[in-house]
Amino acid sequence: MNMVDGLIKGVNSVGVACADALQAGEVAIVGAGCGQLDLMTIKAARIVAQADALVYDSLVSSDILTLVDTHCQRHFVGKRCGQPSIKQDDINALLLKLALQGLKVVRLKGGDPHIFGRGSEEALYLAKQGIRSQFITGVTAALGCASSTGIPLTFRGMARSVTLITGTKMTDVDNAVAPSQWQALLAAQSTLVFYMGKEQASRIATGLLTAQCTASLPVAFITNGGRPNQIVTFATVTSMADAALTIKDSGPTLIIIGEVVSVGQQLACLLDDIDLSSSQVNTQYEALYA
Repeated sequence: MNMVDGLIKGVNSVGVACADALQAGEVAIVGAGCGQLDLMTIKAARIVAQADALVYDSLVSSDILTLVDTHCQRHFVGKRCGQPSIKQDDINALLLKLALQGLKVVRLKGGDPHIFGRGSEEALYLAKQGIRSQFITGVTAALGCASSTGIPLTFRGMARSVTLITGTKMTDVDNAVAPSQWQALLAAQSTLVFYMGKEQASRIATGLLTAQCTASLPVAFITNGGRPNQIVTFATVTSMADAALTIKDSGPTLIIIGEVVSVGQQLACLLDDIDLSSSQVNTQYEALYA
């Protein structure tokens, strides 16, 4: 058994059991990370391997599910935009039911449970019912997609901050008040990262342009970020609405807006020019331009 396998199985390098064992009747709210199994933290993998009952989302890849024992109960509660899905109240009730049965329960979420993941909502509900929970962090989509595409979220002299925004509730009413908020973000040289915003790309573009955003500001749509089938579609704020319509893949899509996107593009071009036979750099992903 190598060190990594040992850590996942709950034994450290000197053969001593790890202290963070999941207790019966407890719920661990775990971030599965962005994409594949190897992007999970070791602690997250170890906790998942202990589960008697696994309650997981649609963004959890199939290889991560191989960590659990064959006798582990599996409950799929995934939610996808525009598709019928289980209600949050029902998920809360399921977690409570499993915990009251004395099972070791793992609530597995894509990315990080604290970033648009409703993890705290579930923990608060359980605590009010007398059930203890714990959080295990995961690589959130913004970080995973930035790494897999070479797009830096911050860059000296260009982007001094990062703002994570949910795109699911972007309405015309939001756009009525958004200009002053986005003007402040643009003035602060903040990279804007929209989660679940592909369907709202037109409204996002309208809001940014109304806030006097530069029309040629670079945009990257990253679909299936951190996975082998990752697709990157480049555009500008002016063309991003049309670009979004060209993305036919149903996988989750993250949007990065800012000058940092051009840095990632420049890096990709330079790496493409390097003789890959003498370099182990892997920059393989499908890049589209709109």
